[in-house]
Amino acid sequence: MKVISDLNQPTLVDRSLAAVWHPCTQMKHHESFPLIAITKGKGPWLYDEKGNALLDCISSWWTNLFGHSNPKINQAIIDQLQKIEHVMLAGFTHQPVVELSEKLAALTNGNLGHVFYASDGASAVEIALKMSHHFWQLNSKPQKKKFVCLENGYHGETLGALAVTDVAIFREAYGSLLQDVYTVSSPDARKAKNGESAENVAKHAAAELEKLLEKEHQHIAAIIVEPLVQCAGQMAIYSPEYLRLVRELCNRYEIHLIADEIAVGCGRSGKFFACEHAGIWPDFLTLSKGISGGYLPLSLCMTTDTIYQAFYSDKTQQGFLHSHSYTGNPLACSAALACLKIFEAENVLEKNLSRAQDLANAFAWAKTDSGIEHWRQQGMILAFDIKHDGIKNISSFPREMFTKGLEEGVLIRPIGNTIYVMPPYILSTEETMRMGDAIKRALEKVLA
Repeated sequence: MKVISDLNQPTLVDRSLAAVWHPCTQMKHHESFPLIAITKGKGPWLYDEKGNALLDCISSWWTNLFGHSNPKINQAIIDQLQKIEHVMLAGFTHQPVVELSEKLAALTNGNLGHVFYASDGASAVEIALKMSHHFWQLNSKPQKKKFVCLENGYHGETLGALAVTDVAIFREAYGSLLQDVYTVSSPDARKAKNGESAENVAKHAAAELEKLLEKEHQHIAAIIVEPLVQCAGQMAIYSPEYLRLVRELCNRYEIHLIADEIAVGCGRSGKFFACEHAGIWPDFLTLSKGISGGYLPLSLCMTTDTIYQAFYSDKTQQGFLHSHSYTGNPLACSAALACLKIFEAENVLEKNLSRAQDLANAFAWAKTDSGIEHWRQQGMILAFDIKHDGIKNISSFPREMFTKGLEEGVLIRPIGNTIYVMPPYILSTEETMRMGDAIKRALEKVLA
């Protein structure tokens, strides 16, 4: 028999707001902005404690590739649990981390044959930055210790990663803690003037970079880019020509190229690695988010044999001095292996071509709306911008769209005036059309 006092017990949301400090969140906003308690997920759907279904249009922060509670990934983790849940990777190894490393290296055709593991995307970026810096020290060029990043780029929020992140709110809060870097123009195709193409913008941005490298290359260790799409930078999409030109410049001036594929890797761009669109390979490539299918924290930095051999020595201090307690966790690696098997067995990259067309069809309405500009798509990423003159309060627009989206049964998180979707790779045509219609209705409510 239910006692009356139970009715006054705090809800899960109440308890969370009292005890949990949520990420990148002004907690006071939750006095009026809903916090949603999720109790389960299945496929592309999330369910709250009231049983309401939400279509996960953003893959739970760009991580969930093959749906929630995927039976194949579930089983892989269960099987691994019967063997070993974790063992330190210093002085030990295990089957899942070896097999995953071999499969990833094969996907690069051996160009990036060495894999260093961590837990989250920012840590993988830290690894790439430290490896580059240390490499030049080992090669008697200690003056090469500066980094180049792109305008509006985002690479994480640990101190090294944040130094090469060009997002104003972070720099205002933590700029005094950060290393000085060179920031160059983004090749964002939205910058194209009348008569210009995305390739023209890419060439202009590369020319600016060339001027910097010509003058400062002796002090620069590496440039870091998000290939093809600057995701946190309002889904700025650019031409692969920029990657080709940057690769040439890095070769010419002896500078490392770091490709941060944490958000755009694992098939999101239309190929497994976004760099493949340009036909180039970087010196370092970072992955996280989708690599474990959104199941467990896992990140990694892939690099070349040239980099690896520079650290290979009898001297301990010449080794790469970096570690994480959960590096190469067997459960996370097993989840990642299950994802790679799904890619192969289900021809995911090929099927995503038609899924990307479904996305375009579902948001065809946004192409002709006079209040919308810069409709753009790269594989399984689609975005468009709401014109500023149609928005009453730009600062509250993302929260309002989030709230109205919930009312329409979709989970979206606009970035500024940019609405985007990055759904799991399992949506049916009907679910994709439902997503497009729901977001259209939510937008109409906000703008009304």
